[in-house]
Amino acid sequence: MLSVYRLDALDARLLLALDRDPSATVLALSQTLGVARNTVQARLRRLTEGGALQPFSRRVDPRALGYDLTAFVELAIRQGSGDAALAELRKIPEIIEIHSTTGDADLLLRVVARDTADLHRITNLMLEIPGVLRTNTSIALREVMPLRLTDLLRQAAEGR
Repeated sequence: MLSVYRLDALDARLLLALDRDPSATVLALSQTLGVARNTVQARLRRLTEGGALQPFSRRVDPRALGYDLTAFVELAIRQGSGDAALAELRKIPEIIEIHSTTGDADLLLRVVARDTADLHRITNLMLEIPGVLRTNTSIALREVMPLRLTDLLRQAAEGR
């Protein structure tokens, strides 16, 4: 796992301000936070370089791109073929997230598709990859709670 820069209270306050107004300028952020512009610029650079601030593309809803279906696919991989299989899985653009897991599956994938026929096509692509033994797919009916970090940022901003 990659080491990520650890946030302090000022970093958390900066991210909360950006959450409220993603188009805020460095000057506006410095005024809001009561710190120098150079401090805001340095913090933003450190957050980005340290991996704490992710690319804006992570905020795009796949539905806006025509991918209305989300599925979670558990994948079993033949022992010793993990790296090669991962390299091939990364080539499938509809696989938007991959986690190595414990339990019955080796990997858990978050996959987006245009519809069930498209999901079938994507699943078949996965099964064609050397080393992939089997898949188990669950289709998300609806997102009942999206990824949320605001409350954790508030705690960090308060020094908790």
